[in-house]
Amino acid sequence: MDLEEKREKRPPVTPMMIEEEAALRNGSRGLPPGSWAEAAGPRPRTTERHIAVHKRLVLGFAVSILALLAVTMIAVLLSVRFEECSAAADGPPRASGNGSLPGAARQPPGAGQPPGRPEHEEEEKEARGGEVVEEEEEEEWQRRRELPPWTRPRLPRHLRPLHYNLMLSAFMENFTFSGEVNVQLEVLNASRYIVLHAHRMHIEAVRVAEDKLAGGVRVDRSFFYPQTQVFVVVLNRSLEVQKSYNLKIIYNALIENELLGFFRSSYVLHGERRFLGVTQFSPTHARKAFPCFDEPIYKATFKISIRHQATYLSLSNMPVETSVFEEDGWVTDHFSQTPLMSTYYLAWAVCNFTYRETVTKSGVVVRLYARPDAIRRGSGDYALNITRRLIEFYEDYFKVPYSLPKLDLLAVPKHPYAAMENWGLSVFVEQRILLDPSISSISYLLDVTMVIVHELCHQWFGDLVTPVWWEDVWLKEGFAHYFEFVGTDYLYPGWNMEKQRFLTDVLHEVMLLDGLASSHPVSQEVQQATDIDRVFDWIAYKKGAALIRMLANFMGHSVFQMGLQDYLTIHKYGNAARNDLWNTLSKALKRVGKSVNIQQVMDQWTLQMGYPVITILGNETTDNVIVISQERFVYDIDAKPKDPALGDSSYLWQIPLTIAVGNTSHISSEAIIWVSNKSEHHRIPALEEASWLLGNINQTGYFRVNYDIRNWRLIINQLTRNHEVISVSNRAGLIDDAFNLARAGYLPQNIPLEIIRYFSEEKDFLPWHAASRALYPLDKLLDRAENYNIFNEYILRQVASMYLKLGWPTNNLNKSLVQASYQHEELRREVIMLACSFGNKHCHQQAATLISDWISSNRNRIPLNVRDIVYCTGVSLMDEDVWEFIWMKFHSTTAVSEKKILLEALTCSDDRNLLNRLLNLSLNSEVVLDQDAIDVIIHVARNPHGRDLAWKFFREKWKILNARYGEALFMNSKLISGVTEFLNTEEELRELKNFIKSYEGGAAVSFSRAVETVEANVRWKKLYKEELFQWLRKSLTH
Repeated sequence: MDLEEKREKRPPVTPMMIEEEAALRNGSRGLPPGSWAEAAGPRPRTTERHIAVHKRLVLGFAVSILALLAVTMIAVLLSVRFEECSAAADGPPRASGNGSLPGAARQPPGAGQPPGRPEHEEEEKEARGGEVVEEEEEEEWQRRRELPPWTRPRLPRHLRPLHYNLMLSAFMENFTFSGEVNVQLEVLNASRYIVLHAHRMHIEAVRVAEDKLAGGVRVDRSFFYPQTQVFVVVLNRSLEVQKSYNLKIIYNALIENELLGFFRSSYVLHGERRFLGVTQFSPTHARKAFPCFDEPIYKATFKISIRHQATYLSLSNMPVETSVFEEDGWVTDHFSQTPLMSTYYLAWAVCNFTYRETVTKSGVVVRLYARPDAIRRGSGDYALNITRRLIEFYEDYFKVPYSLPKLDLLAVPKHPYAAMENWGLSVFVEQRILLDPSISSISYLLDVTMVIVHELCHQWFGDLVTPVWWEDVWLKEGFAHYFEFVGTDYLYPGWNMEKQRFLTDVLHEVMLLDGLASSHPVSQEVQQATDIDRVFDWIAYKKGAALIRMLANFMGHSVFQMGLQDYLTIHKYGNAARNDLWNTLSKALKRVGKSVNIQQVMDQWTLQMGYPVITILGNETTDNVIVISQERFVYDIDAKPKDPALGDSSYLWQIPLTIAVGNTSHISSEAIIWVSNKSEHHRIPALEEASWLLGNINQTGYFRVNYDIRNWRLIINQLTRNHEVISVSNRAGLIDDAFNLARAGYLPQNIPLEIIRYFSEEKDFLPWHAASRALYPLDKLLDRAENYNIFNEYILRQVASMYLKLGWPTNNLNKSLVQASYQHEELRREVIMLACSFGNKHCHQQAATLISDWISSNRNRIPLNVRDIVYCTGVSLMDEDVWEFIWMKFHSTTAVSEKKILLEALTCSDDRNLLNRLLNLSLNSEVVLDQDAIDVIIHVARNPHGRDLAWKFFREKWKILNARYGEALFMNSKLISGVTEFLNTEEELRELKNFIKSYEGGAAVSFSRAVETVEANVRWKKLYKEELFQWLRKSLTH
């Protein structure tokens, strides 16, 4: 058995072992207990005669031995005391959140109570000690006129981790854990400093050795630097270039009751609350679980061992290699070594879940772990089956095999995001992976499907090939978001996700955000650690996906696929930047005889914020010639640009504009025009008097298109006479462009409302979905206006005919969701939702009847695909008893899909007392899960009866909300946007600005965006509300 094996099978850390480690660190070679006894213990007895002969000699020798022992013991005791003092000095300042933990965290099971906090005097002493060391070090660097390496936003580049050996002991009874990490380091540049990330942990011991057998390199001192969340080890000599060293750190920490790092969650089974521990490391939270080089460029291999009570099981990225059982009911799982990987998608979990399993054609073992009752019900079977198929799809599409022997899907009750793509151990919040076909709608099935497709894509884009730095996070998130639609098309070919649903769910949604002056480029500079969180927003995800889709369309899908295969093959197990992708795709184009400088084109789209609006005007003086111009699209032309030096007139894009000519009976094939100037003239053949133009065919480009009024009138007439001449995707694109061009003041307010007049004949889901999404923000701008009923009546007239034609679905509890006609059922759902939302009397009666039947019979016969609509409508129309009934059902149901829509229905009440009650209950984690509380607050804000309540609640509880969600990527951003996006009065704008002046905490970017949005709302009402109402009055009288 070699040294490595002995270390893996060592018993848990004890105080005595820490003392032995201290002696080793201070130069003592150390001896095993038996050897020490032999050296210092008495010899066996011999004859008296022999003793008498040598009496003086023996006495003299004994005195010498005793003196030597005394000196040795004093030296050892002094060295131990030195290490204790050093450890105290190394302890982090309390204000930073890096706290010491008492010995309870290291005790064997059952040995103590949950750890408490040290006395205040000890805290202050520890903080002062760390500050003194830090100040001394900074003074030394100031003399050199350099910034100390630990104060810089990025880790210094003189070391590179090659391998981590990480051993953990998880104490679930008091939610603490202890760890020992051994990091093999390669020295690239000589230095006596080791700087790595560590946050919110107590470091007990540090050792540096040239190798595992050689003597140690003396640690002079060590300290935390909380501002950059690093731990600094100062050596008494420099590490030598091109040599390898081993850094050993022993530490302990809490299994936190929050959402990041190594945290705990719980669920109730048979009336008993059970706990689990799980990790969430992306983007910068691995440092809370073990000291590490927590940047994506530092790829290394990992060998993990987890010691836990035998009543639990442990999971990590790789399969369990061996398990060692102990007599006291504990077990240590040793996992296989990982390939090269970054810290942010390392993962582990300690839980008492059960699983189901399947195997792909290539032999990858896929397991889904969840609560035992969910596994027993088969709630994970759908996810497990599509995961197997999707791995096979990606392996075939990318021509790169899945890289690990297994993939575990872990469904947890509490998680900050829908899911996390940890390599080989993907973690999902239960609502995004567990599905019971008997009570889940098509839209819920679609959500689950697309989240799984997204996370599996990350096993290639993100895990296998990782962005060099967070500025290009869109390289993984944009691809995963784009492939949500490509992968779902593979599973359900008739759903046309990439060609159709992508428009409404991605393109139209992100263009709302990117049309603000406070937007940012998809690739944005990341300087400080605090900048990292803000790059994870819909610009990275959805704009990244839209640009990738545009790229795939102008390259041609087969060439694009070939380029991706090359990119993944070249950079697997490594890191890549955007230029690596551009170069690979340019080479793919060259292989098929096309010469396009992808970098030159795409840099304009990725390095500039926003997007263009193309305006196409007919040339009255010259036949068949049109004028095409481009400018940056913004909703509020009065908004100050983010960079004053770069006005909107400075923006310029190379735009792949596809264009077609149509008339009453047909439309021509599309042609592509590359628009690269502010204004250009182009000749269009066959452009006759009655012909109309259509730009951005099927909305493959990331831009809006405006026309002269004459062309808009021709398009409106065409839609009224024969809308099918224009494709489904183009109809959806026209609707979204028209509504948003009008909102920004590029078009008269009546044009978009005239476009949807043909809806009595529209039988396709996508245009309805586009109109519904476009009408929603307009509705929220008007829903508190005196004349709101005029707008309401106009929309009901457009919906009435199709509502009557389609009717309500029958109860399909025994039918497979997948067998249903997706397009037809989603169209019916969309029309019913509009009818009920805008007050169709029959729709209201039907919803009330279905709710009453459920209450009286205690049998839920409401059709699955419209349950959320019926629940919400019933709660808004009916009395408090219905609210209490839905509240009771929310608590009693164990089906996560049902729980979600019941909770959202409670926010639909017209009763302000009930809405206030719900808002207050949302902060109780025992009642509403942390990740669901945000949705409760946002949905109350969307209710016109609760908008001011949610806004007031948000301001009063900001400190609590910011403490809970402040670190969790875009959760805070989502909350801020959701609560403020429909504020639209001067008074609300003043309240927002005053609140921002007084609040404490981060999220400055989100608040800046909120102010711009509310200013645009106020401006629109001032300039255009009356124009809209005048047209509506006139229209309704004809």
